[in-house]
Amino acid sequence: MLESLINPKRVEKGPWKMFFIGMLYASLSLLLVYWFFSKDAVLSRFSGMIVVTFCVMFSLPFMYFIIKREEKQDESVEGLGSVWKVHKDAIYAFMWLFLGFIVAFSIWYIVLQDANLFNAQIETYCSINSPGSIEDCVSRYDFGATAMPTGSATRGLRVLSILENNIYVMIFTLIFSLIFGAGAIFVLAWNASVISAAIGVFTRYNIAEIPLGIARYMIHGFPEIAAYFITALAGGIFGVGVIRNGIKDKKFLRVLENVILLLFIAIVILIIAAIIEVYFTPILFK
Repeated sequence: MLESLINPKRVEKGPWKMFFIGMLYASLSLLLVYWFFSKDAVLSRFSGMIVVTFCVMFSLPFMYFIIKREEKQDESVEGLGSVWKVHKDAIYAFMWLFLGFIVAFSIWYIVLQDANLFNAQIETYCSINSPGSIEDCVSRYDFGATAMPTGSATRGLRVLSILENNIYVMIFTLIFSLIFGAGAIFVLAWNASVISAAIGVFTRYNIAEIPLGIARYMIHGFPEIAAYFITALAGGIFGVGVIRNGIKDKKFLRVLENVILLLFIAIVILIIAAIIEVYFTPILFK
């Protein structure tokens, strides 16, 4: 019923509208899990994944609609500038959707004060920032504990580690979008929830500091997520292009060229994002 009330075509001429749709879907996802699963002895252990699953279910109609529309446009353009001009509105729409996810997830996670809601996300955060003591890291970031900083590697190693993780996510995003054009929304919703958990850690679960927390992670987070959305778009366009034109058609060759350009842009953006995260973000947020 919800997908019928909110028609994807209504956001074609206003990508910013996706921000409010993202907030709505993320809020519903978190609240549904909190109301129906948080007290369950078994399912509460998987709350973090169930939240993401609900968010994906809500978002699929938009992802499918946008990818289908973009592939049709991709058959008639070539060159880096033209590719960006054609797809920039879709990328902006995805970014607004993602920002809506983060804002809603961060607010409700702190307001509800339920550590189980993002249990998997906190473990993921700790595996990246404190791989040698994940259990100890998780216990530090419980709502009843005081958040303490974890050890970190040298800057050069951190850039490589972050870039490796981001390329890994990019590959999964590409695979997901190739298998099922709109399926990459799972990877993107998951990353939004991990960033929201990190915002909770950074703000020490103080709702008044959420804007500062969002700024802390979005300086490098926006480029990263833009790269993932570009990858998802490339994978979806490639899959639909194969189905519509086959691999011998001239239109498919044009689509393939544009997909390669999009992936190249995504890799460059990820490298820049890793450098920003290691060298510039700590200067602004000590």
